[in-house]
Amino acid sequence: MFVERQVELRFDAASREAATHTNLSAVRTDDLGIWLAGDETATVEHLTFREGRFCDQRTFYLADYVDLPAGREDEADIEGLARADGWLWAIGSHSLKRRRAKAHHSPDRVRRRLADVVREENRYILVRLPLAGSAPVREDGRRRAEILSGAGHNLADLVAKDPHLGPFTAIPSKDNGLDIEGIAVIGGRVFVGLRGPVLRGWAVLLEIRPESDPRRPGRLRPALIDGRPYRTHFLNLGGLGVRDLCPYEDGLLILAGPTMSLDGPIRVLRWRPGDGPSAAHRVETVMDLVHGDGHDHAEGIAALDGERLLVVYDNPAAARLTPEGGVLADIVRIPRPVPDAPGVQDSPRGRSGTTPGGAGGAGIARHPG
Repeated sequence: MFVERQVELRFDAASREAATHTNLSAVRTDDLGIWLAGDETATVEHLTFREGRFCDQRTFYLADYVDLPAGREDEADIEGLARADGWLWAIGSHSLKRRRAKAHHSPDRVRRRLADVVREENRYILVRLPLAGSAPVREDGRRRAEILSGAGHNLADLVAKDPHLGPFTAIPSKDNGLDIEGIAVIGGRVFVGLRGPVLRGWAVLLEIRPESDPRRPGRLRPALIDGRPYRTHFLNLGGLGVRDLCPYEDGLLILAGPTMSLDGPIRVLRWRPGDGPSAAHRVETVMDLVHGDGHDHAEGIAALDGERLLVVYDNPAAARLTPEGGVLADIVRIPRPVPDAPGVQDSPRGRSGTTPGGAGGAGIARHPG
């Protein structure tokens, strides 16, 4: 892993109180800064790059733009962001949640909590917001904010009868159940990455083509692909699931990690989708990312200038927290394959190394999606 430097993401008091800065789950860039989401709110955040850091936070409540199933305050567990063609996309995990048992709980309480499975309706959303500069709006000319949600319409319901994915829609996310954790837009194709299920070592991506629903203003519907509302792609990621997706050059970068509650490995891979459904035995390994023991879980990646990635972390280590209420993200150089080396399909993995200091000349990404 080639860590060039770290850069501070500075949040306001309300976000620190909501622990957004320690629960980051998605990141995208624009010409002014970055878009972020945490998995404990129903908001998206924008930070501007200024004086070597990302700051000047603005918070946007999704309920100000679309009708959320469970209202303004219930968490949406946003796990993926995309930006393309003047739109900002946000997707919830579409997952069930098993109650967490902690070490200090009594044996009886552990048993009760592990038997308790919760469904939170705001998790089952896909939102598309028109952007006016670096701010979402409800309407912009003929474009308007729209949502794919509701019984029979959300992505979990669409795959409920799928022979591969259907059985996992009733299983909580951290038990290898259905769990969406990434979205990327390439042209008219929207790719959705699944952390789970992983099927005998194979990860799954969904491809969808959302369009405005002419019968329901403010709503999206999936256009048919080969007569179906979605297409599945199967990628052998060595038993890992998808943690994030990021458009890069002529394909996608995939942030991959364990589907269960484990620390690692965490890996960045590259995949070039074809015109039809894929079942790729191998994808190109770009690099491994470091991870901590119970902390520093990489959850989001965004391309910067074509040579670097910005990596944000869930449950960051204490050393990443700054006195000013910020958190440090990594700027990581993308290693290039050596053309004459054997096994060029698997790019060389870098050595770990960190250069202290701020963003310096990191620049702001120009990559949408």
